[in-house]
Amino acid sequence: MSSKLKFVKKDCLPEFAQDRSLPYTSYLVEYVVDGTVHYDVVICNKKADIFDYYWDNYREGLIRFTQTEGRVNPKLWDHPDKKKNKK
Repeated sequence: MSSKLKFVKKDCLPEFAQDRSLPYTSYLVEYVVDGTVHYDVVICNKKADIFDYYWDNYREGLIRFTQTEGRVNPKLWDHPDKKKNKK
């Protein structure tokens, strides 16, 4: 996995990208593996990072990537699966 690319959700439904609580730097990636369409939601600083990762791993299976409906500043967004530290 590229250090410039962070996965929010792998192999999810495309409706997940409609969530406005996602950061505005998140993208829905659509790609094909063994004839089945898969969707990932990823966060990155540059769209070229998305292309590089998915092209290196899936080549012609990469269909498209589009920006999600996220509205949150990436600096203020916490990954929902991230464990909270108790103080």
